[in-house]
Amino acid sequence: MSRIGKLPVAIPAGVTCKLDGQTITVTGPKGALSERIPASISVAVDAGELTVSRPSEKKEDRAFHGLTRALIQNMVNGVTQGFERNLVIEGVGYRVALQGKSLNLQLGYSHPVTFDPPAGIEFAVDGTQKIKIIGISKQQVGQVAADIRKIRKPEPYKGKGVRYEGEKIRRKVGKSGSK
Repeated sequence: MSRIGKLPVAIPAGVTCKLDGQTITVTGPKGALSERIPASISVAVDAGELTVSRPSEKKEDRAFHGLTRALIQNMVNGVTQGFERNLVIEGVGYRVALQGKSLNLQLGYSHPVTFDPPAGIEFAVDGTQKIKIIGISKQQVGQVAADIRKIRKPEPYKGKGVRYEGEKIRRKVGKSGSK
């Protein structure tokens, strides 16, 4: 039995879970999220608790069992607390500024790069080096963070670029001078 899948999902006060065929919708104080559930997985909503079960021990059913439960748990956490991801900009002359809702990134290119947030995502800037990405969908927050990081990945010699907070960059030794 799946260790993750067999755990019930606690539904806190102020959160409603509605099952409509193979689509589950979770609504809370921060917003609403919906997700399609695989056809082989069944979800039961009881008072204050949600359980996920599978019909057989097939490999595909076992995989979907834990995945579905984790997705539902992330939806409940998202509509109650929300998710955030932090990015750090490192490098001489590299900086970020908030213009309205968009990010204005200066990352060593000949022009500033403007990054507009998709629906459901907000940016917060701390100083000129830190970006906080805030949203209710864990998947969307992670994807936006990856897209911003992709603009200028950290390089291995000096570590310049955009990295996740706490990410360790493996440094390479540069050229050794002639003797």
